Amino acid sequence: SLRRPGPAHQLAVLVPPAVSAAMRQRLQDVYNVVQEVNVLDSQDAANLALLARPELGVTFTKLHCWRLVQFEKCVFLDADTLVLQNSDELFEREELSAAPDVSWPDCFNSGVFVYRPSLETFAKITQFAVEHGSFDGGDQGLLNLYFDDWAQSDIKKHLPFIYNVAAFASYCYLPAFKQFRDKIKILHFAGKLKPWLIQFNSENRTALTPTEYAHAADLIQLWWSIFCDNVHQQLTDDMSAQGFSSECEAVVVRYAGLAGALSQLRLGEQRTPEQEAYEQL
Repeated sequence: SLRRPGPAHQLAVLVPPAVSAAMRQRLQDVYNVVQEVNVLDSQDAANLALLARPELGVTFTKLHCWRLVQFEKCVFLDADTLVLQNSDELFEREELSAAPDVSWPDCFNSGVFVYRPSLETFAKITQFAVEHGSFDGGDQGLLNLYFDDWAQSDIKKHLPFIYNVAAFASYCYLPAFKQFRDKIKILHFAGKLKPWLIQFNSENRTALTPTEYAHAADLIQLWWSIFCDNVHQQLTDDMSAQGFSSECEAVVVRYAGLAGALSQLRLGEQRTPEQEAYEQL
């Protein structure tokens, strides 16, 4: 979805070592930079310090975005975002610019933010993580602690909500979601339910959206349409993640072969009993 609105800037993606060579090759067809990040790099003093805080491993991986120093300024987007409209104007903002989190608006949501890559900032945030951790166990809690003046220091760093709209619209802002949906620029599938986990009928290419997401059914369908038209044909069954440790085996069985499994979808064809069983999972 990043390419559809015709951005004027280069695109970069961070990948862990477990991403297969086949998948990286496909990513290079879309992104200008495919940057590997390794949480357990023994040659990196910052990484070594974080080994004492293993629960911060995933958080630390995201912090690597500050190491993209070949760029002067970047806009970070979580992998579960859907870009609906061109958002190049975000590059006019300064670090750290982000939209309020719907659950606690005095905190920003870290799914979309503007920042300036810097090895110095990376080192400072990493050290802060070692010393203070995260109040929610993830990157959002950590970054809100580090940029703790965001709520009050500069209103210009508060992005409009349209740049990071949570797909799950609770009753308190469902009317606003319906009223302003045409202005949404970036939709964020925050939470447990992701588009790729929603039941999908490959025969008629329809996503069977749960009732609680009915307000965003057309946007979930858009995600699947983009996948079917632009991604599916690029997938092969050798794109499973690799290199996981044994304690992650259960997770690997369920998720590591997602790309390979999705490559087996036969779009527009009558489904076999085996495929129907898979799609009901």
